[in-house]
Amino acid sequence: MRIVIIGATGHVGGYLVPRLVEAGHDVVAISRGRREPYREDPAWERVERLAVNRDAEDADGVFGRRVADLGADVVIDMVCFTEESARQLLDAIRGTGARLLMCGTIWVHGTTTAVPALEHEDRDAWGDYGVGKKAIEDLVLAEAGRPDGVGAQVLHPGHISGPGWGVITPAGNLDPEVWRRLATGEPVLLPGQGLETLHHVHADDVAQAFQLAAERPDADGRAFHVVSARALTLRGYAEAAAAWWGREAVLEHADLDAVVAAYGGHGDATREHVARSHSMSIDAAREHLGYAPRHTSLDAAREAVAWLAAQEGSGVPPLP
Repeated sequence: MRIVIIGATGHVGGYLVPRLVEAGHDVVAISRGRREPYREDPAWERVERLAVNRDAEDADGVFGRRVADLGADVVIDMVCFTEESARQLLDAIRGTGARLLMCGTIWVHGTTTAVPALEHEDRDAWGDYGVGKKAIEDLVLAEAGRPDGVGAQVLHPGHISGPGWGVITPAGNLDPEVWRRLATGEPVLLPGQGLETLHHVHADDVAQAFQLAAERPDADGRAFHVVSARALTLRGYAEAAAAWWGREAVLEHADLDAVVAAYGGHGDATREHVARSHSMSIDAAREHLGYAPRHTSLDAAREAVAWLAAQEGSGVPPLP
């Protein structure tokens, strides 16, 4: 197939593009600039690369037509953040025979009632990001339900993790000081009793899911969670992470407001993650896509922390 990826050089694209090329697909990679991918791979030499300012072309109403003119069998959109942008793309590719795979987020769910949550449950997104992504999903799946509509699927990753960028810590934020404290046996502050949850996913497992979705048009019209097999409690995550350095976690607890205040500039992220406490089911992705995550949440986080520790000035001690 000819597959166009919008946002191809990001975290997931670094794994997805080589996967698709090695599977024999013709890949066109669209990115905002000429930034190199997160992961080097010889497969990129066999990829057509286009540098496009999507925001500017959306404003001019020409981005969707640019994509449609590429003659794709499948369009994978990793970086759509507004309903209007999604609408323009759908209008442009309707009738071309192209299918659309849209990257959503588990934040289309608000606070969950029962866990692991299923795709159709607790659809009370809150916050600009989750609400915006839910509006995009609703638009795309409604389109896929029309007799003359674009065949489409929406994939909802959890906290995308892996080497090359920061990873959500047991405190629900990106503060590298959390890792340093776990590594050195200093106290780490967690909310409540640390039983709130985070659901990570390795970027390569997200790439796996998008490849499967591209090759499974029979699954069109559905949304799927794309996460590791199991979520982590904050406390369990902290204890396991401290053990990477041969330590026992020293944990302190307080109510959420106090923890948010203690983390300063990182506190808002703590509140956003902890208040949701996502734990998502992947049963639908297993059944309809054949999705089988290769990495646990801890595997994905450990790879990311090992990379972070190797960066000069990170302050995070190397992992043994």
